[in-house]
Amino acid sequence: MCRNIIPLNNLAPPATDDECHDAALQFVRKISGTNAPSRANREVFDRTVAEIERSVRALLDDLVTTAPPKDRAEQAAKRQARSAERYEAIRVFQEAKRAARGA
Repeated sequence: MCRNIIPLNNLAPPATDDECHDAALQFVRKISGTNAPSRANREVFDRTVAEIERSVRALLDDLVTTAPPKDRAEQAAKRQARSAERYEAIRVFQEAKRAARGA
């Protein structure tokens, strides 16, 4: 799963159209394997992003839940903490690898 795509359901305030667009763009980039399509593929790339954006908006508008809305700031803090843990684990692994090579 692309780490740049964040859950958009059941947030307070609700997800914006820009957030739906950004998620669709990240998804298409991941699937197509490119950040910026060639001129030959620009039209199909943009059309696909628009189609997925509409689908995301429809999904979010139609989902039903009894759970209370999640606080955006709290969710962002959780994502940042997970990211910090990942990067710390990578740093520790790389240090151990360097130490093993030096020994």
